[in-house]
Amino acid sequence: MSQPRAVITGIGVVAPSGVGADAHWKSVLDGSSKLAPITRFDASGYPVSLAGEVADFDPDEYVTPRLKVATDRWTWHGFAATQEALDDSGVDLSAMDPYDTAVALASSSGGNEFGQGELQSLWAEPDGAVSVYQSIAWFYAASVGQISILHQLKGQCSVLVAESAGGLDSFAQATRTVRRGTKVVLAGGTEGPLSPYALTCQLATRRLATGTDPDTAYQPFAAGAAGYVAAEGGAVLLVEDLDHARERGAVIHGEVLGWGATHDGRASRPGDGGDTGQVARAMRVALERAGRQASDVDVVFPDALGVPECDRVEAEAIRSVFGDDVRVTTQKGRLGRMYQGGAAVDVATALQAMRYDTLPATPGLTEPAPGCELNFVTEPTTQRTSLALINARGFDGYNTALVVGRYEEES
Repeated sequence: MSQPRAVITGIGVVAPSGVGADAHWKSVLDGSSKLAPITRFDASGYPVSLAGEVADFDPDEYVTPRLKVATDRWTWHGFAATQEALDDSGVDLSAMDPYDTAVALASSSGGNEFGQGELQSLWAEPDGAVSVYQSIAWFYAASVGQISILHQLKGQCSVLVAESAGGLDSFAQATRTVRRGTKVVLAGGTEGPLSPYALTCQLATRRLATGTDPDTAYQPFAAGAAGYVAAEGGAVLLVEDLDHARERGAVIHGEVLGWGATHDGRASRPGDGGDTGQVARAMRVALERAGRQASDVDVVFPDALGVPECDRVEAEAIRSVFGDDVRVTTQKGRLGRMYQGGAAVDVATALQAMRYDTLPATPGLTEPAPGCELNFVTEPTTQRTSLALINARGFDGYNTALVVGRYEEES
């Protein structure tokens, strides 16, 4: 018997590019940098000064006062992206059996800002204390737990932790959950890496860019690449059983067709860009599971770390799978790296590209680095887009590829 098909019917984005799928798409086509000096805290003592912040985000529009004091900013973004996805999908959760609904999100580091604030309160005074919410607000699964409680999602709920790769793993998990009988699953992830403690942890990787020009600090695949710029936010998308979506007359944005996950088998070290073969294998497995050939893919959204040795490895892997002709595009250099959230945002961008038959540009890439000469989209291009492959790589060797396609009546 054929397996149930998992389609995407709702898109929610909360990122430096804006709040909502439409705002995000407009920003992506505009191509202007959303990176700017850090305002979340005083970063003057750090070698890194830029970040991708979600400007003008008002948590009070999405988070009740009771939940606001019990959760971190990354969970606020999760609440907002979830509500955007639910509104976009038109699904009425109150009319569903709660055991037919679930959530599977990814997180790299949980609620850093909340945790740091509470620990500072503890040690600032002799009789200092932490909030009763300290034990749960920082936790990797906090957003999954809070969102499932808020919306009464009582099916199999999951949190994926694989640095940036988990943002794609969540869609694989959501699709597996749909195939096991769950009707609606929220997938994706958000991140809140902009706090003093969080930035200190990220600096230990020695992969963050120290440039001060928002237009050139983060240049994936470029001759001037010198690391990445961290960003907050992400995306939550609604993955749904096709029959259920049809029954309620939902608008279908696309379909999750296949995925592949591999591991390099070694720790990430300076100068080591990872295992080309394992990056390529993840893409080949994703295509095989999707039942598609490399020649069927219209566009690749790469991980685009901006670290020269990592970019070369990914470029070599893409060429080994697709040759020199497949179109490649990334917007991370203008939005920042949202870790798990960035992978989910790439899925949202791919679906918008299919909706509008437009490939967004890779802004600012005028001179690819040696070994990174791919067929980059250099300006927004009108082109029918039916199949996209998204890559995500995580620190210490995680590689995941996801294939999403335009919804067709016959799979």
